[in-house]
Amino acid sequence: MPSKKALVRRPSPRLAEGLVTPVEREGVDVGRAVEQWEAYVEALRTHGWETIEVAPADDCPASVFVEDTVVMYRNVALIARSGAESRRDETAGVEEAVASLGCSVNWVWEPGTLDGGDVLKIGDTVYVGRGGRTNAAGVQQVRAAFEPLGARVVAVPVTEVLHLKSAVTALPDGTVVGRVPNTDAPSLFPRFLPVPEGSGAHVVLLGGDKLLMAASAPRTAELFADLGYEPVLADIGEFEKLEGCVTCLSVRLRDLYT
Repeated sequence: MPSKKALVRRPSPRLAEGLVTPVEREGVDVGRAVEQWEAYVEALRTHGWETIEVAPADDCPASVFVEDTVVMYRNVALIARSGAESRRDETAGVEEAVASLGCSVNWVWEPGTLDGGDVLKIGDTVYVGRGGRTNAAGVQQVRAAFEPLGARVVAVPVTEVLHLKSAVTALPDGTVVGRVPNTDAPSLFPRFLPVPEGSGAHVVLLGGDKLLMAASAPRTAELFADLGYEPVLADIGEFEKLEGCVTCLSVRLRDLYT
């Protein structure tokens, strides 16, 4: 059976101070956020994922968004270097976690910047959002790390949202889903399905036809159910106030040694 592991990180007590751009800041209930995070982690476990809790980074308000710290391709971990300088201290614990799993560890170096939330993998195609948090040098370093392993790296402009995966993710059959006003270049994807809600653009593939997605997108969940998928809804409302979504609360690792 394929190995399914997920890195997760407990919310910082300073979560409410997390960086928000360009949305207006809303009050965050940290206690409620911890409850939502625990339910999210339990949903992963219930559907066959072994969760690995990265060492907390309590001085980093946005550290719960662990996806931004590293990009995985096969057994290679590319440690990110965020375009938001205040988030760069989040990577140390993640680097330790992936090294302990036997991954080959690489780094994005200056002048490159990269947030993991800007990377969408569909098979061997790696889409990298070029926007506020990831620059051209960062895209080039993704190519250098992963193309020798057989990846095809495609740069995608990102101007309407924070990260590429704030705009789009993909269904199990490779169809990219997103809300059109948030997506700069849907024509770059071979198959694109518009969804009616912004938070409906974010799905985590749990295995089989199961999709972990935000409870704030009921119409999109109905659309996916009509297509034969099984939505698994998670209330992540406190994280959505900080531009978070279901993908950025974990790093999913599959088949590390293939």
